[in-house]
Amino acid sequence: MKRYCLALDLNDDPELISEYEAYHRNVWPEILETIHAAGISQMEIYRLSNRLFMIMETDESFSFEQKAAADLSNPKVQEWEKLMWKYQQAIPGARPGEKWRLMDKIFDMRDALK
Repeated sequence: MKRYCLALDLNDDPELISEYEAYHRNVWPEILETIHAAGISQMEIYRLSNRLFMIMETDESFSFEQKAAADLSNPKVQEWEKLMWKYQQAIPGARPGEKWRLMDKIFDMRDALK
């Protein structure tokens, strides 16, 4: 199992944030299927103000490149992504069109205790 942590910002608007959270209480089944099919076994998203933090646990077959390619060819995923962009904004340092940014792990207590 691999674990990845990613960050993204939401537009700093309480009404939009509320709508975004409502969508994530009822994620479309087709989106959940594509996430699982990509080798993602667990995903959690946390929010602090307008900053989001995602934790993904994946199997060894997972690839960001393969997931991106599959998403580009899936009309339902593209519909979801277009809808979500209404609520999201690029995090500082993002390339044009880049949403979730992979975070660098800087501390692991298990390693520190060895």
